[in-house]
Parts: sequence; C-alpha cells; structure tokens
Amino acid sequence: MTTAEPAVQQYFQGVRAAFEGLEIYLDGTTRGNGAARDLTATLLMKYVERLKTSLRCWENKTGFLERFRISRAESGFPIYQNVLELENDRRSGPERLAQIPDGIKLRAEMVDFILRNKAFPEALQGRMAERLYLEEVVKGEVFSPVILPETSGVTINAENRRPVIVANWAAFDGSQTLPMIYIAKIEDSSENMARMLVTRDGRLNTDIDIPLPVGGLLNPELAARFDDFVIRNSSYALSPVTIATNMDKDFPTLHPKQLRRIVIGPFYSAGITENNAVINGILSRVRKPENAWLLTWTVQEVFSTREKPEVKGFFSSSPASQEFHIDTTDMEASRMGVSAFEKHALVPHEAYTALYASNEADQIFAGYKVHVISGNQVTSQV
Repeated sequence: MTTAEPAVQQYFQGVRAAFEGLEIYLDGTTRGNGAARDLTATLLMKYVERLKTSLRCWENKTGFLERFRISRAESGFPIYQNVLELENDRRSGPERLAQIPDGIKLRAEMVDFILRNKAFPEALQGRMAERLYLEEVVKGEVFSPVILPETSGVTINAENRRPVIVANWAAFDGSQTLPMIYIAKIEDSSENMARMLVTRDGRLNTDIDIPLPVGGLLNPELAARFDDFVIRNSSYALSPVTIATNMDKDFPTLHPKQLRRIVIGPFYSAGITENNAVINGILSRVRKPENAWLLTWTVQEVFSTREKPEVKGFFSSSPASQEFHIDTTDMEASRMGVSAFEKHALVPHEAYTALYASNEADQIFAGYKVHVISGNQVTSQV
C-alpha cells in the first residue's frame, strides 16, 4: 500500500481496534475463569501489548515512507521484513535520534516554514514522523522476531517432588507472517533445582525469593541453552508435538507436560486484505470502515499422558521421556500435531450483523468460538 492511500489509515484503525478488542476479551477471561486459564490470558495480554506497540511504530513510520507492505493475501499482518526492520531500528534508535532535532524545535521550524512559504512543510513533517517513530521504538517493547523465554510461575509436583515451572516466549513467523505465543508447563528434575526449591516435606521453599517473572528459564544452568532451543524451535512449520518432543530429547532433566501455542491471525479487513473473498466481500458492506474487520486466532495444545521412567543399565541407559497425546479421531488435530485446539473469531457487532444477514455466517464460523464486540463489551459463544 502507498502511505498516501486512505486505506492505510483504515488498516491501522482496524488492526488497532482488533487488538484492543482482544485485550477486552482476555481481560474478561482472566476475571471469569479458572487459575490456569487466567495465567494463559494474562501472559497473552503482555504480548498483545507488544503487538500494539509495534503497530504504533509502523503507523508512525508511514509518515516518512512511500510504501508500507502487508501480507494481503495471507495473514493480513505486516510482512516479516517490517518486523526485522523494527528490531534493527530498536537497536540503532538512540544513535539516529541524536541526529534529529527534538520535537519542540521541529514544530517551531514547521510553523516558521508555513508562515514564510504559505505551504505545507512535507520534509519537516517527515522528520517529525521519523522522530516520533524512533521514540516509540526505543521506549516501547515491540514484538520482535523472537521474544526470548521468561519464567512466569513456579510450583511443586507433590507426587514426584519436582519443581514445575511455567515458561513463555513468542515469535513472529516469517513464512506465514503470523505472531505466535508459546506457554509451556515443564517439570525440572535437576538436582540443583530440587535442593534450592523443594523442602523436606515436598513443598515450595518459601525462603527463596523468586521475583516473577524471571528473565529466561528459572534453572540458571540451562537458561542459555533453552534460549538457543527457543530460537531454533519456534517456527510455524514445527507442530506443537514436534517442539515438545524436541525439548524432551534435548534436555534430559526437563520434562514438558504441556505446551500451548497461540497463533494470532489471520486478520481480515474490507477492501485491503485478499485472504478470503467471501469474508472480504461481506465486510465491504459494513457502513463504518472502522468496524469492517475480523480477527481470528487458534489455541493449540499438546500434553503428556505418561512419562516413561529413566532406564539405567550396565551397557546402555535412557532418560525419562514423555508420551504425548494426539487426537487421532480429529483430522484437523492430527494435522496440527496437537492433543486439542480451539479456533476463535472476534468481530465487531456491525460486521457480525452483515455476516449473519448474508446467510454465510454458519459456514464462515463453522468450528469457531465467536466473540462479538460492541463498545467495551465482548459477548462470547454467539
């Protein structure tokens, strides 16, 4: 899209509304459901905030670029090159900001230019947009190509006295242009962790202060290797069961019991995206452009049903390993490589009304949990 097109403003307005609507839905989830789901929603909100920061940065960037590219035919999100450039600009931002006059000086120069030349100061506006962009990039946490793990929860498995940690990380997949969030529940059988965290009666040692979230894996001896693992094992092409199995094999003392992957997207916007002709055609009938969008996301989950115990022999030995459940009765679950999955769709009330009136709603939303947003309220399971 050329940045001068009205569609650019409509696009950013729509994606921003979608992410804000997703936050409203997640906030309602944290207040209304069980503790495990609460943590998932809470962690998701942190990454949605990063996506919103990236969006603000990209919107500011259109003020000094001629073109801005999105994946119109697939995810509906900005292409991967934009994510890479954002990460590079985050690193080089302070140096570049030092070479641009501050905002007050630029505004004064713009006023002076208008008074002297009776014309709009396009070049100065571009410099101001670049400064706003870099300031946002430097101060905010953007959605990077890979967001390294952190530990967000610690408990003890009373049966085997192992520490159980919740680790989360994220990645923006380059091939599918989709943001993905990973949340893993992992038991750690390392001797150093048991000594530090488990009391004699099998409880969490409250004398140890753990300021959650902790950057990286909680086990310091494995943290660097786990970061490397995440970098190599977070692409969309790898199924959740493949990632969990790789983790199980690469770390003999880490036992992944559950892995969730939340894939955000595709995003549909009337007159802009081309990823579904039926949906886009119906959305084009929505009166208000700011309501002519639809956001989907998928929650994939794989869990262990059994742990094969460690085998120690005179000639050979093998560490404990997990047996992961795959729902072979569901073709889509088998294709995804998951034990279970949920597909969700978030849509403004006006757009949902248009979809329903078209008699296409049942087909479009088949298999989805639908959430309709109106103002600051989300109604689920419509």
